[in-house]
Parts: sequence; C-alpha cells; structure tokens
Amino acid sequence: MAKEKTAYVCSNCGQESPKWIGKCPACGQWNTFREIKLAPSASRVAASTAASQTGLVLRNNRPMLLRDIEGRDDPRIDMHDGELNRVLGGGLVPGSIVLLGGEPGIGKSTLTLQTLLHLPDRRILYVSGEESAHQLKMRAERLGFTGNDNFLLLCENSLEEIFAHIKDVQPELVVVDSIQTISTADVESSAGSISQVRECASALLRFAKTSTVPVILIGHITKEGTLAGPKILEHIVDAVIQFEGDQHHQYRILRSIKNRFGSTSELGIYEMHSKGLRQVSNPSELLLTDNANDLSGVAVSSAIEGLRPFLVETQALVSTAAYGTPQRSATGFDQRRLNMLLAVLEKRVGFRLMQKDVFVNIAGGLRVTDLASDLSVIAAVLSSNVDTPIGAGWCMAGEVGLSGEVRPVGRIEQRVAEAARLGFKDMLVPQLNMQGFDARKYDIRLHPVRKVEEALRALFG
Repeated sequence: MAKEKTAYVCSNCGQESPKWIGKCPACGQWNTFREIKLAPSASRVAASTAASQTGLVLRNNRPMLLRDIEGRDDPRIDMHDGELNRVLGGGLVPGSIVLLGGEPGIGKSTLTLQTLLHLPDRRILYVSGEESAHQLKMRAERLGFTGNDNFLLLCENSLEEIFAHIKDVQPELVVVDSIQTISTADVESSAGSISQVRECASALLRFAKTSTVPVILIGHITKEGTLAGPKILEHIVDAVIQFEGDQHHQYRILRSIKNRFGSTSELGIYEMHSKGLRQVSNPSELLLTDNANDLSGVAVSSAIEGLRPFLVETQALVSTAAYGTPQRSATGFDQRRLNMLLAVLEKRVGFRLMQKDVFVNIAGGLRVTDLASDLSVIAAVLSSNVDTPIGAGWCMAGEVGLSGEVRPVGRIEQRVAEAARLGFKDMLVPQLNMQGFDARKYDIRLHPVRKVEEALRALFG
C-alpha cells in the first residue's frame, strides 16, 4: 500500500508547508497550520468524467503567445434578477464558480432558489446537503413556484455521487448548498474540515473549467464574519459575493467581495417579505423618512456604491455624557472616521463635544463606505447638538479633510441628478467640483463650499 501523503495548511490564508510551523510566513498568524491528508486522484477522475459527459471539454495545455490568444467576451447567463446581474458584472459567466456567503438565516438559500425558479430555459441541478426535499418543496411553494420541468433537486452529501448524477442529468447550471456539508471519500475527515472543503471545492472548480458549466457554491461564515473554511476557498473561486443585513431589519445587501469578471464596488439591495426577496430598484425612496424635515439630527447625503447613486439618511444624537468617559457609537458608518470628524468639529469649527455622547446611525440598516457622507455626518451631529432641524429639501455630498476643508468627490453629476429627481431643492457640494460643471440643466440650487464653516453657515445661517 502506498504511503499516505500529508501536508500542513494555514487555516487563515491557505499557505502550504511540508511540516508544521508555529507562525505562518504568509499572513503572520500563529498556530493556524493544520495537518491534512493529500487526496488521491479519485475525485479528479470523477470531476473530469462528469465534465466530459456534460459539455464541451476545453483541453489546451500547450504554451501560447499572449498576442495569439483570441480575446472575446463570453455571453453571460441572464439570471432574470437585475440586482444579482449587477453584482455579478452583467450576469453569470459560463464555466465560472461563484461563492455566496452570509450569516445563518439571512436568506442565501431563499435568494438562490428564488432566482433559479425563474430560469425555466436552463437545466438546473440544485444539490442540497442541509435540507430535505420536502423542506425545499415547501419553500418553493412559499416563493410562488408554479412548475419548472428543468429544475432538478438532489439531496446528497457525497461528492462522488454528485458527479455521478451530474453525468446522468447533464445540467447547464449546478448549485451546491452548502460546500461545508459536502465530503469526499478520498479524505479521512468530517465534512466541513479544511481538507474536505479544500478538496471538494477544487474538484468542483475542475469540473466548471473543463465543462463550461457554471457552479454556484453557498458557504457559511464564522462568528467573526469571515467565510468558513480555508482561505484558499476564496482564492480558487472566480467571484465571492456576500449577503449582508440584520435579521431584525427588512433590507438585505448583496455585496461583491471578489469578481474576476466585473467590479467589486457593486451592490444589490433586496427587501425581505413573507413571499421571498423583492428587488429594490430605487433605494432612495425607501431609505428616506417622510417626516424627517422637522426632526433635528437628520441629514440626507447623496452616496454612490458602484455605479448606483442613492440618497441615504444620516441620523445623529448628541447628549450630555452620563458617565465620565463620553461614548462614541456608529452604526453603518466607520467608527474611526466618526472620531476624526468629531475632532475636526472640535479643532477647526470650535464646537465642544468632548463631554457629550455622540451616536450616529445610517437609516435602513445600510453600511456606507462612501467618503462623500462626511458632510452629512457633521451636519447631523451639529443639528442634534443645537437641537435645530435642517431645512426641508436640503441634500449634501462632500468629503471632509483634517484641516476642515471640503474635498471634491467623484461623479458629482450623478449625485446631483439623483437629488434633483427626488425633489430636493438645495444641495451642498464641494467648490472644486464646480469646475466645468453645468448646473443649469438640473432643477436644484447648488451651494458650493470650501470649508466646513461655510457648509454649516449655509444650513443654519
């Protein structure tokens, strides 16, 4: 009998080593190397056999000059979901492997099942390692399933059995829910371990690349918010998209973390209902409060995520500190950037907030990373501090620097157009963004400002 080959793999970054190492030389983490058994070629043979029986096998292993390679855009698969297509970069690429992650109960399986049920022209194999066929049937009926002759369901945990069924069914799209529940007989460890996830994902990758059949993997995340399993799982897939949101809130965010076929700055917004997830094509109207005009501590910012502009409501509450150390809390906004903006108000504008608690919240459960929201955070904090509401019809966009200047932001025309479309009449914009900008074509008054003091003077007089 041949001697079993083993290796040590870092559970954080996937770095390999022939022996155990205390500190990973790649990521610098301690005690992360785990021993795994190197699997034989059984799963590779199963993947290659299934690929050869399913579709076109691409075998071109000879070196080629870069100039001789034909550059072309593969036709993408329309998922009939505008939000998902946007995050994927225009649709699902044939032969790609996509990893969808998210917290338990956030709606990963619901989103996947709901999307696949609207693809009647594609032969789909849905492999479930967590739920029974009866459970999936009830979920499909709740989502309004009326019948699809091309949707096939398989409840299986063995990788070899999955490839055997793929060979018989010959699907055009394969979904595995979830990758942590699939195991191969080549590896002597339980499902979900580093070696099992690594080997199963690699076999599915070989199948996708040799057959041009796209594969969607659904993955779990850890309590730290990272995808469960070895870091190499994120390296080998073509796209990593994460489903985010609060289970106590109705909105869900689909965010791209890695995408070899598109931008990673795109996001999709969904609204959770009893009958599934509804696409939010116009998030600005849903994220704004109708009665916010007479409330202090509320400011509206024109933010951009990816290619999509939308207006987001920033809420702030400033109160006298009940304890010796004042609290600084931010929900949906960077905590460290909030501390920097408060320091700018203290040093450059002269407002004393050192002995006061400051709480900032982005309405709707969103997490905003656009630096153009700085101006709205400062305006909301000051509005709550003096208990004076910002006038009706005001919107703003601008990055705030350490010296109190309002720095220019990108794609100002799209921000202004979105504010004008929703009926806002006045908007604060950085002075440097007005160069070469024709504001006459928009039904909105622009107030260019250079410093924070000018912006606050325009809002509060």
